[in-house]
Amino acid sequence: MATRRYLVSGRVQGVSFRAATRQRARELHVDGHARNLADGRVEVIACGGDAALAQLESFLWRGPPHARVERVEVEAVDIQVPAGFGIS
Repeated sequence: MATRRYLVSGRVQGVSFRAATRQRARELHVDGHARNLADGRVEVIACGGDAALAQLESFLWRGPPHARVERVEVEAVDIQVPAGFGIS
């Protein structure tokens, strides 16, 4: 299992980005959370297998229909995340 931090930029707040991310993460059995940042980005912390994280990252580049993703920054992190996927 790997844990990654994604910072998603663009039109990603106010377009159900976090809820759609939670749904996709749950489908992929990925744990973690998504939260809005004050600078307009969405932070996603995700823990799962490499294939599942690759699929989640692919989704983050698209987002839900009304999103317009401009950039996704990715970094490996060494943190523990609780089971499930939440939004805040």
